[in-house]
Amino acid sequence: MEASKDISRLIEIMAALRTPVTGCPWDLEQNFMTIKPYTIEEAYEVGDAIERNDMDDLCEELGDLLLQVVFHARMAEEAGEFAFGDVVEAITRKMIRRHPHVFALSDADTPDAVKAQWDDIKMAEKRERAERRAKRGITEDFKAGYLGAVHRAQPALTEALKLQQRAAKVGFDWSEAEPILDKIEEEVGELREALRGGRQDKVADELGDLIFALVNIGRHVKADPEEALRGTNTKFRRRFNYIETELEKSSQTLEAATLDEMEELWQAAKQTERAGD
Repeated sequence: MEASKDISRLIEIMAALRTPVTGCPWDLEQNFMTIKPYTIEEAYEVGDAIERNDMDDLCEELGDLLLQVVFHARMAEEAGEFAFGDVVEAITRKMIRRHPHVFALSDADTPDAVKAQWDDIKMAEKRERAERRAKRGITEDFKAGYLGAVHRAQPALTEALKLQQRAAKVGFDWSEAEPILDKIEEEVGELREALRGGRQDKVADELGDLIFALVNIGRHVKADPEEALRGTNTKFRRRFNYIETELEKSSQTLEAATLDEMEELWQAAKQTERAGD
């Protein structure tokens, strides 16, 4: 079998991998839950390639992500639920429906009008989906309500940001950033109190409140919290690598170094960065 630009070849390859006896033992034993972590990981790797502006890598990572879609569709087809063609049909139907200003008649002619139209259509789709689920005996474990438009199946930081953005649309929001800083200080105090109390569940609860407030200040100052944290992660990697490199120069290891030695090198890394600014 040879490589091809035709999507049907990828579908054929996945079918071959999942064919009993002659297929791949590892692929054959997978199910939706075992493949789920790989699907999420591949999506993040696509994002990483974009951030690094590595087009060769992006091409490859998009292929890996597409493979995940084909994999899930193949398992669904084997279970008699749906096939890859149904996935394609569903998304094309959705895109046509959500862009009536392009594919049908609509007076939405500005970005804001298009966004409002998009939200209205999504809400209608959500109601229809709920009706289909009800007919199949699938019920929600909570009342979706107005915030039901924000999916739970996404990173917690992103979900928090979108929940706040959604609530802000109906006026449930701080008018400016300064009071949020007071709220953050309040949450820090409550976290300190929880730590003194020694109850792990209370500590986790207060930590969540603090993070939620931090997301809120990020939203108000137009700094995406996910991107801000990713930038800090990169900075941490860079500075820690400086520590490791400097220790290696003196034939030391991370394991053998003291905290004071590592802290001194950390501060040196910060000074080096500031000098370069």
